[in-house]
Amino acid sequence: QVQLVESGGGSVQAGGSLRLSCAASGYTTCVAWFRQAPGKEREGVARIYTDGGSLYYADSVKGRFTISRDNAKNTVYLQMNSLKPEDTAMYYCAAGLQYWACTTNSKGAYNYWGQGTQVTVSS
Repeated sequence: QVQLVESGGGSVQAGGSLRLSCAASGYTTCVAWFRQAPGKEREGVARIYTDGGSLYYADSVKGRFTISRDNAKNTVYLQMNSLKPEDTAMYYCAAGLQYWACTTNSKGAYNYWGQGTQVTVSS
């Protein structure tokens, strides 16, 4: 069983930045960030393999968000710049054990989920 713990959420004004962290208690092949706004479906935001390869970003965050990982710390980061009010959501970290997990935004591909961290962007 792998536990994921997110941190780094908060409230910022539009144009600001936040860095989310996802610390894993064990090995994972793929880690992704999802977000869910009130009344909306959970959507994939970014994902990354253990080796740092095959990065994915949703169109809505390309050029503003950067996913990275520090394998020594077993931690994945999501640097969020130029934040917009529409980025307001609960952000979840998810980990997959299978290599193919990083090819999809399907929630079923991920074996473990964190508890979420709230990001609120005001205009």
